[in-house]
Amino acid sequence: MPYINIKLNVEESVKVREKIVEIVLDKTTHILNKKREVTSVLVEFVPFSSWSVGGINSATFSLDIKVTKGTNTKDQKAEYIESIYKEFKNLLGEISIASYITIDEVNGDSWGFEGLTQEYRYIKGKA
Repeated sequence: MPYINIKLNVEESVKVREKIVEIVLDKTTHILNKKREVTSVLVEFVPFSSWSVGGINSATFSLDIKVTKGTNTKDQKAEYIESIYKEFKNLLGEISIASYITIDEVNGDSWGFEGLTQEYRYIKGKA
């Protein structure tokens, strides 16, 4: 049940938004083993001039994904970060090496969906 927020400073387009959502859903489903039907993705375009890396404006992005703590291995997370960066670079062209992907691991008792925590879902599944 990941929540994913992506910010980019490239020209906004429906085509780019749709392709980014598809890349992220595919990688999140196949690498992190998350359910597509409850994966929420927000794509935000910001003006190129408002984002600099090292004081220089260049094409860049930031992806922040929230997952339940302990549900993915270090290898899965490393593969996810590498794969997302590679796919975004293929899509967007030359991007800053300081384009960040952050995997936030949240305790199962600290978040959920449909009014139920992830911890509750886990315990209920064991019963």
